[in-house]
Formats: sequence, structure tokens, C-alpha cells
Amino acid sequence: MTRESCDILVTSTCHQQIMEHLFPGDREEYGAILRAGVVRIGSSMRLLVQHVQPAEFGTDYVPGKYGHRALTPTFIHREILQCRDSGLAYLAVHNHGSGRHVGFSRVDIESHERGYPALLDIGRGVPVGALVYGRRSVAADIWLPDGNRRSLGTYRIIGNEISRLYSQPRRARGSNSEHDRQVRMFGAAGQQLLKASKVAVIGLGGVGSLVAEYLARLGVGNLVLIDPDGIESSNLSRVVGATQVDVEMGQLKTQIAVRHAREMAVDATLQPVAADVSRQSVAQVLRDCDFIFLGADSMRARLVVNALAHQYLIPTIQIGAKIRRGDRGKLEDAMCAVRNIRPGTGCLWCNGLIDPTQLAIEAKSDREREEQAYGVQEANPSVITLNAVAAAHAVNDFLFDFLGLRTGDMEAAAYQHFHFHRGEVQRVIPRRDPECRECVHRLAMGDALELPVVEG
Repeated sequence: MTRESCDILVTSTCHQQIMEHLFPGDREEYGAILRAGVVRIGSSMRLLVQHVQPAEFGTDYVPGKYGHRALTPTFIHREILQCRDSGLAYLAVHNHGSGRHVGFSRVDIESHERGYPALLDIGRGVPVGALVYGRRSVAADIWLPDGNRRSLGTYRIIGNEISRLYSQPRRARGSNSEHDRQVRMFGAAGQQLLKASKVAVIGLGGVGSLVAEYLARLGVGNLVLIDPDGIESSNLSRVVGATQVDVEMGQLKTQIAVRHAREMAVDATLQPVAADVSRQSVAQVLRDCDFIFLGADSMRARLVVNALAHQYLIPTIQIGAKIRRGDRGKLEDAMCAVRNIRPGTGCLWCNGLIDPTQLAIEAKSDREREEQAYGVQEANPSVITLNAVAAAHAVNDFLFDFLGLRTGDMEAAAYQHFHFHRGEVQRVIPRRDPECRECVHRLAMGDALELPVVEG
């Protein structure tokens, strides 16, 4: 009988900590316990490594009664209580000396069957399980409170690039001819990863509509397209796929994006969501995305997506373009921004890109803003060429990072600011506040924390 699978996501920092503890170079066996956020959507499940607790060799990890070594009851009990109280899954880990293939021994499985029913009782609803690591492989045995067990689907390492481990190597199948030219660049295995991915585009205006088209042409298999607005005449100069007929018919931007994407992605799953991302029902749809593009320019959207990125370990890119004119109408700046947001690195809060004052203003109605002398915000200037540069760089970053195509050591994921008026490109390494209430305290907590959303 084939078990259902469970994907496991971990930041590159946590994964490095695990590997350095398990493989110090002496070929001995070591152990640790991971606390992991839990994500459940329908029948699918993800575990997000939130904390690594190494077991001290000889004190917490000792010669076993049945196997070579084992975690001590005191260490186990302390950690399962921590997981229970935090709403996090408990995962015991150890290593084998293998390379690209790894699996549990008979002794390992027997120890799970002796101990995990009791751990489930102590955990009071949190999953428990085990991971075994080879040097380039991982296997899992996850026990759920309902009595089911799950094996590993994909172990995904989220850093500047996204890499993947499995219990054994996977073979790539051939791809269809429509993607032949790009497959020649990154192979059939890369095309399969794109087809299996779930990517969200939030905001389908000048930048977002281009991003959605590029992703559809690349062959991303599952696209979530989010925007609450209808198309207007002023949008036609920059929203790809939109026509005057759409304006006359009162079409939604989501309807146009789906129609346009379907022309080039006949087999893709396209999920339009004609609502604001700050609503709880919309944010819930995004919890199991593999990548998010944020093209909406409100502070509330930034707040919610920033939380999703860190709480659910979802790599994200915030994109936009801005034109600023002086008091006399002179062009002072024309720029676009591509800001990579990677879980465990500096977030939009840390870098002053979420304005609390503007958040408060956005929470008011138009009438309230007028009465309190805030005014109703005027539309910003927008030009399709600036949008196209931002969209192309953002999707290119996604492609190279998601498929692991870069070579050499990469510096931290950066913000790229293109100032066309001055002919300058700035590359800014985001700062990280170690006390940040968002990226630090939300990191990998999954469903154990509420998102900063409104009801609806």
C-alpha cells in the first residue's frame, strides 16, 4: 500500500546546521530533534523546520538498547512538550553514512512503532515522526494523530536558491515540444519542476499581468491569479491581453489574465481570485504556494505577503515601478524595483518598506480619509516599459533560483533598483533585525500563528 507523502521545507541556514551536526567528519551517528510548523490544506501537508535542537553526543544521544544509538527519554520528553505547547510537529533525526540513497533500517522502524503512539498522546494533536539523512538524501516517517503515516515527498531547502533532496534520485521524463527550446537550457527535470509548481501573482496590473504571461509561457503548472479590480480604459496601455471590449463589458482583471494565460498554457491549472489578498479567505489559498510575486502596491498587501513568506517559508519577490515628478512637472526619477524576500533573511518590515502610517490610512474608508484631511490617493504614473523591465528581472530571478541554475557562491538575495532617469542600477543587501516581530517570530510557524488579515 502506497502512503501519502508530506513535503518538508527548511531554510538553508537550518539545513546547514543540521548537516554540520550530523556529519562532522568522523563517520559516527548523531541525533537531533526538529520542531516544525504544520500546514494542512485538504489532503496535502507540509512541515516547516522552525528550530533545530542538536542532541549532545554521549548525554542526549547514547548507546541504544535495541539499535546503535538513541535519544534519551529525558531529552525526548522535554522536546515533545515544547512542540505540544507551541503547536509544532516533533521530528527526531539521525544520519546514515549513505550518499544519494537513504532509508530507515528495520530497527529504526521498530523503534518508531514502539515509541510514537505514546508521543502522539503526549503531543495532543501535533504530528510526530523521524527523518534519516544521507549526505545527499533524506527519508521520512511521519505519524499523524488520525493514525495515518506519511513518507517524504520533497525535502526543499529555501535559500538564495531552492534545492531539493529525496530518499533516492528521481528520473526526469521527457517534455513536450512546445517547451523544447527552454528545456535545452535547463533540462526535462527543470521543466517538470515548473509544471508541478504552484505560483501566485498578486496584482494583475501593469507588472503583474506581464509576470502572469511569462510564467504561463514558461510552463508553470498551477497559477493563482489575484486581483479585486475590474479593467478600466486607463489600464489598456499596460495590462497585457486587455481590450476596449473588456472595458465596455466590465471584465475583471482576473478574467483577462486567465483568458490570456490559457492561450499559451492549455493544460495549466488557473485559479482566479477576484478579491484582496488581505482577506483571510484569500491568504489561506496561498499557504502552500511554492513562490509568490507581489505586484500590488498597497501596504496591507505588503504586510500580508511578507508574513506569508516567512511564516510558510515561501520565497517571494516584490516588484513595482515608480515615477516621480517635481513641483514644476520635471521628471525627477523613473525606476523599478525587484526585491527578493527569502525566509530567514531581512523582511519588508526590517527594511522600512511597510509604513505603519500608510497602513492605518489604508484601513479607513474614502469618506473617513477625506474627513480626516488625508484625501483620496491619486493614481500613480505608470509606463509599460518600466513594468516590463521589472517583470522580466523578477521572473528571471524566479527561474534561476527555483531551478538552481546559478553557479558559484551567491551573496544574499538582494533588492535591485533600476533608476532609468539616471542610468543607474543599485543592488541593496537587505538588513535583518534580530528582534523583528515579523520575520523572526513568524519564521516557519505555519498554521500555529494567525496571519495579519481581515475577515472575509
